[in-house]
Amino acid sequence: MAAYPKEWERHLKLPDGRGVFVRPIRPEDERLYDSFFAAETPEDLRRRFFGPVKDFGHAFIARFVQIDYVQAMAFIALDEATGEMLGVARLHATAGRNAGEYAILVRSDLKNHGLGWQLMQMIIAYARAKGFRRVEGQVLRDNTTMLEMCRELGFEIRTDRDEPYICDVKLSL
Repeated sequence: MAAYPKEWERHLKLPDGRGVFVRPIRPEDERLYDSFFAAETPEDLRRRFFGPVKDFGHAFIARFVQIDYVQAMAFIALDEATGEMLGVARLHATAGRNAGEYAILVRSDLKNHGLGWQLMQMIIAYARAKGFRRVEGQVLRDNTTMLEMCRELGFEIRTDRDEPYICDVKLSL
């Protein structure tokens, strides 16, 4: 397992002036997930996990905070004033390590404040630094905010042939 990549720590400002510290996730961040998931709407959780989620126990959350930085990256966004978790963006290398599959979840009350945009920019920058040729993901068709962000960033968006309620999104790097 690779060492913690401190060089990816960033201090950001949201358009409303809120200071955000974004850094690679660590196992001790597990404690932040309870209040983060409690602040999420069921609809936002469904859009992220493609279905309802009822169990937020240790086994579920451990998968998100125990990262092998060689194979994956997860950036956690923390409120600089309170230390609260505001969002998380993930990128997992595909089998050939030429692409990464992303996922993002921003706290429901912070939608449309620019945090998702900034987290996506970090994921794209990270993918480029790792030499990936593309960033890809799957987005539910009704997640119009995510699909609009993908369009604005230049992602190609196509309806999945087998599951028409899912869009496959790809950004060539």
